[in-house]
Amino acid sequence: MIRSPRPRGRQLKIVSLAAAGLLLGSVATAPPGHAAQTPVAQTPAAQSPAAAPPLGVDEISSSPNLRQIANLPKQAPFDTAAAFGTDIAFQGRYAFAGNYNGFVIYDIGKPSAPSIVSQVLCPGSQNDISVYGNLLFLSTDSSRSDDSCSSVAQPASVKESWEGIKIFDISDKANPRYVKAVETACGSHTHTLVPGKDRKTVYLYVSSYSPRAEFPDCQPPHDSISIVKVPVKSPTDAAVVATPNLFPDGGYEGVPGRASATSGCHDITAYPSKDLAAGACMGDGVLMDISDRESPRVINQVRDTVNFAFWHSATFNNAGTKVVFTDELGGGGAATCNETVGPNRGANAIYDITGRGDARTMVFRSYYKIPRVNADTENCVAHNGSLIPVLGRDIMVQAWYQGGVSVWDFTDSTKPKEIAYWERGPLSDTQLATGGAWSSYYYNGHIYSSDIQKGLDVLKLTDWRTWSAELVRLRELNVQTQAGYLSW
Repeated sequence: MIRSPRPRGRQLKIVSLAAAGLLLGSVATAPPGHAAQTPVAQTPAAQSPAAAPPLGVDEISSSPNLRQIANLPKQAPFDTAAAFGTDIAFQGRYAFAGNYNGFVIYDIGKPSAPSIVSQVLCPGSQNDISVYGNLLFLSTDSSRSDDSCSSVAQPASVKESWEGIKIFDISDKANPRYVKAVETACGSHTHTLVPGKDRKTVYLYVSSYSPRAEFPDCQPPHDSISIVKVPVKSPTDAAVVATPNLFPDGGYEGVPGRASATSGCHDITAYPSKDLAAGACMGDGVLMDISDRESPRVINQVRDTVNFAFWHSATFNNAGTKVVFTDELGGGGAATCNETVGPNRGANAIYDITGRGDARTMVFRSYYKIPRVNADTENCVAHNGSLIPVLGRDIMVQAWYQGGVSVWDFTDSTKPKEIAYWERGPLSDTQLATGGAWSSYYYNGHIYSSDIQKGLDVLKLTDWRTWSAELVRLRELNVQTQAGYLSW
């Protein structure tokens, strides 16, 4: 592994905008450098789709209790087809959205009229993002010529190539400042922010996967994560402090053409106040004890050899007694919300967590997939979502790419059900084109959705089952760093 290079002259292109213009994103094909795509196995449908005429191109449909109140299209230089909108983090009146070309800071003080504060041009897929105080963290999972924002693409087979974590100072939202880079083995597809118990330090659990023999810094076997320690007051001292091997047995061996072998993790969700984390690791789902932030321990491991192709992400319920795992069948670029694939593949799997301490185990209860059939020109599969902080229920909102935004209730783990939805029609009615909602999260009274091609959507949910969420206000939200809302 290359030693982390000393930061060289940082070059950023920052665009400050007082308001949004009207620029439309272009149609894109399958996302470069995204999750390895597992071929979609053709299995019979096990349920009948909701009877409804198909939507036309960009036509909008929704349930009565979920409506769009704003859309802010992508702006130059992020308005190209290849500049995918990705994950979102929140702080105060701001939303921070990743993009394959860098990141955008939005002012969402008035949700019905969001505006762009600044854009930082810093290419490097997929720019997974999190914030903590005056610091912003960005993942780079495409090999670059160096660690600067002016780098160019360079093959991972070149030993001098760089991938990893970039750190920015965001004390001035209009002028973010690049302060540090930390190289990690196999780059950083995603990362999870875990506050240290002394609050003087934050840890980044860096997930990456798919090693190859010709990559000098990312060779198989790769069954570990990288842990970056960041002193909050001196972020230039950030460094990798551990690379724990989560799968000393090698992990799941996979099934060619159907299910991914485990060679690292795609995403980890931490619940710091409970010292828990759940890892979605390609062929395995794991529950971890993170009481020692630098030495996470796997205490339970589950596999689904029948229906799961690629364990993608995880969400705990507020009590920490359930975990929802997503299966990104087709890697996010395939049409899997159709009758042929059926309801149990490319879906969520709900597990109850039983027992105590190291004896905790995850017990499968059911699957959930959106009940609407999408066209074969629409990439659609379970993707990023967040818990909605409601009283006495387990409800989450979730992105399904071109399947749109789904709000669903899993209070009864065995009988999940959708309670609201919003979606656009396909980007094209003649060819498969990649787009749709990448991340859909609830924050301080509204749902914010990062659309790969269409920019930022703001939605308002009005439902008797979720009224209590209006009472919860957070100062900061990184969805993969799960917060306990209240002890209800």
